[in-house]
Amino acid sequence: MSARRVRTSRAGKTATRPLLAAGSTAVLALTLLGCSGSTGAGSGDGPGDGPGEASGAPESAGPAPTIDLNVRRGASGVPVDTRVTASARNGELKAVEITSPAGDLAGALEGTRFTAADLLEPGTTYRVRAVALGAEGERTVLRSRFSTADLTLDQQTYASVAPLDGETVGVGMPVAVTFDRPVTDRAAFEQHLEVTSTPAQRGSWHWLSDSEVHWRPKAYWQPGTRVQVDLGINGVAAGNGIYGQESRSLSFRVGDAHIYRVDGRSHQMKVFANGELLRTIPVTLGKEGFTTRSGTKVIMGKDETRRMSSETVGIAAGSADAYDIDDVRWAMRLTTSGEFIHAAPWSVGSQGRDNVSHGCTGLSTEDAGWLYELSRRGDVVEYTGTDRQMTLDNGYGDWNVDFAQYRRGSALR
Repeated sequence: MSARRVRTSRAGKTATRPLLAAGSTAVLALTLLGCSGSTGAGSGDGPGDGPGEASGAPESAGPAPTIDLNVRRGASGVPVDTRVTASARNGELKAVEITSPAGDLAGALEGTRFTAADLLEPGTTYRVRAVALGAEGERTVLRSRFSTADLTLDQQTYASVAPLDGETVGVGMPVAVTFDRPVTDRAAFEQHLEVTSTPAQRGSWHWLSDSEVHWRPKAYWQPGTRVQVDLGINGVAAGNGIYGQESRSLSFRVGDAHIYRVDGRSHQMKVFANGELLRTIPVTLGKEGFTTRSGTKVIMGKDETRRMSSETVGIAAGSADAYDIDDVRWAMRLTTSGEFIHAAPWSVGSQGRDNVSHGCTGLSTEDAGWLYELSRRGDVVEYTGTDRQMTLDNGYGDWNVDFAQYRRGSALR
């Protein structure tokens, strides 16, 4: 990410979840209890009889059902990765309500067991009300309260995702997730990361580092595909005392198949859309010492104008190869190391003949403008003809290994 995002703790979130998720055999309608927002652990409830168990008085003379909760009544400092469950003995659960100032906790209720759908928020007091009925109508009500451990922002990791929700991208676009705190328990997190698509396409996650994981399909996306990304990491332990800060969901669409093929020997770019050759464009690539990388690159972003300075790629100011240009037109980034496609009117005489750039792909202003308008993030640029290879971790370099090797980067392989 660029600048660090300023945010409040998760306990301050105001989003409200549905009160109760029904199980596969029943749909229940419940009335929410009010919540005072008190942070005193267990006040007004009294001590529990033991870990996870508390029973109300039955309202008939028959065998009384009992309700067990896996969090002790009045407990404080409950870990946020706790999944609340309740179960009934000598009867069935009929209703479970879990409320808090941070939002109500939904779940699945099936017969004698309730399982919360989500993990917990930090620094929050939860109130529980559960109702069980015995075989002859005996009714037991459990009321309990507990509070969770508070977490600082340094103990939480937030996920940033590309593409953006609602974006239309090219067929080479990976799902790129970056975390602002390292994830050392990769397997635990990856179990909660999901990508689905219509039509369905096989793919895999690949960890580039403890702070970045990508997902790509086995082959380029099919044009027109709709993709759903769900990161259910809220409260999930990331390792070393860090927890997921917030779950994320987004969807995006894949547009036409734009694939551009650049040959460093012929100094030409062939522009294809859905398999049709639209234009052949003369280009110049990197000169000796600044060789453009061969391999598959993906457009990462676009700027109508961009300042380009040699100091950002390690060329010292004042050297023979130094440059600092304020208004480079039609720039499209291909690598994090600094390769772009852009207008280079100063090299038109060399385009189609020689490689004279510092690694970028230079086009005439007219051709660069035309290509810029055609292109979107995720479009594919395939380079051949140079002796320097593209790498997997340089931008969206996900297509520079075969799928079998890519899958080996999953923590769940």
